[in-house]
Amino acid sequence: SFNLTYIERDGKEKRPVMIHRTVYGAIERFLGVLIEHYAGAFPVWLSPTQVKIVSVGATHVEFCQKLAGEFKQNEIRVEVDETDETVGNKIRKAVSEKTPYMLVVGDREMNSEKLAVRDRGEKITREIGREEFIKEVKERINERR
Repeated sequence: SFNLTYIERDGKEKRPVMIHRTVYGAIERFLGVLIEHYAGAFPVWLSPTQVKIVSVGATHVEFCQKLAGEFKQNEIRVEVDETDETVGNKIRKAVSEKTPYMLVVGDREMNSEKLAVRDRGEKITREIGREEFIKEVKERINERR
């Protein structure tokens, strides 16, 4: 309450009726519009998690964490799924989260400079070099695509 008063012509003090408008809630409404518009599949630059790394097994977790650290140094938002679930379940979870990029890391990826990348909405996994992948993601972030 603003505790406002005014004096009427007759000299009596009155409380005005005031219609007050605030921007409170505007951000929430705007976020609601964005979520609805993109149906949760945000563009890379806006996505809370830009890259999801899925470890095939427990022996791959340390490498996944190292890879995640490299992405974080390049200002890429990344999460590692190191749960004991099956690879299939981990992939389904990442797909349902609508993460723009998913990396599946097993023995082959640990022993090479190539990453197995699955783009959101695609069924096929592609191979790409680490530096090239980082460059691609950063370009998409900077271009706001």
